[in-house]
This record gives sequence, structure tokens and C-alpha cells, in this order.
Amino acid sequence: MHQRQAFDIALKELKLKLLHMGGDVQESIRHAVAAVLKHDQALAERVIERDREINRQDHEVEDLCIRLIATQQPVAGDLRRIVAGMRLAVDLERMGDLAVDLAKTALRLSTPPMQEPARRLHEMAEAVDRMVSEGLNAYVNSDADAARRLAEMDDAVDRDYRLLVEELFTDHPDASGTPQQRMLVAFCGRYLERIGDHVTNIGESVLYILTGERSDLN
Repeated sequence: MHQRQAFDIALKELKLKLLHMGGDVQESIRHAVAAVLKHDQALAERVIERDREINRQDHEVEDLCIRLIATQQPVAGDLRRIVAGMRLAVDLERMGDLAVDLAKTALRLSTPPMQEPARRLHEMAEAVDRMVSEGLNAYVNSDADAARRLAEMDDAVDRDYRLLVEELFTDHPDASGTPQQRMLVAFCGRYLERIGDHVTNIGESVLYILTGERSDLN
């Protein structure tokens, strides 16, 4: 097998590993949100346990990228794909950590969130889920337009987070549960907002692969 052919196969392997990791992270986020909204402690525990597998995938991607750089000495676009792949894995791993934070918060909640905060959290979670899908699709399809759309989507998530905090502490705090519960729900909103930030980082990595330029989508 020619060296270039072997290198191309390794780059495809890198992409597949990242897509598999991204799918697992997205599922963990979905399950963590469901654990919060449904007060499902068993589901929360499964999210926490699954984080080890996501961390293992992160290490696999890192090892593959280091091996490719050391053995192939890539340049230009190939080097950008590898460097961006490492960055993308870091963002996915941190998104998985935030899913764990959501799951741990679900364990601390004594009851499900009250109706209005729960509705806002659900809307935020759906928006973040769409962002994750868009970010992964941008990577798979090398789609610069999809990557840039993440900035606008992230702005909407940020607005939802601000509205959630207002509802919890300003508008009708008495209808949003105990002070401790309001704070925990606010933490959940913050974790979702941070996941959105990491997805914009994925968009930036995609643009770096395609253009060689460093963009700021957040």
C-alpha cells in the first residue's frame, strides 16, 4: 500500500472516531437533560458511568493524531485536519463532562423542575441538540456555511439562558421552587449554554480545516 493511500485511510479513521465520539456525547447530553426534567436518577447514573467511554475515545483520537504527525509529517491541509481533529475531540470531551454535570445536578434535585423553568430548559436543550447535529454535519460535509450558522444558533441559546435566569430569580421566583432548586435549575441552564459554546468551537475547527484561518464564532 502506498504511503499516501495509508495516510488517507488513517484520516478517514480519524473522522469516523470523531463522529462516533460525537454521537455518544450527543446521546449523553440528551439523557442528562431527560434525567433532570424527569427526575430520573437511574438515567443520571448511566450518564455518569458512560463518561469513562467518552474519555477513552478522546485518548484514542489524541493518540492517533500524535502518531500521524510523528510518522507522516503532514503539511498544509492535512496538518490542519489532524490539529483540528485533536481540538474537536477536546471540545467533545468537555461537552461530555458538562453532560455529567447535568446528570449530577439531576441527582441533587429533590423534585423535577417547576413547569415554566422546565419548559425553558427543554427549549434550550432542543436548541443545543440542533447545534450539536449542525456542528457534526458541518464537520462531516466540510460545510463552511453550516459552521458559520452555529454563531447565530449559539446567540439564541444565550438568550434562552438569560430568560431562564430572569424567570427563576426575577419574574416569578415563588413559582419556580425553593431557592436551592432554582439555583440548581440555573446551573443546568448554564451547563447547556456552555455546551453551545463548545459547539461553536467545533464550527471554528471546521472553518480552520477549510480555510486555514482562525475564526471566532462565539
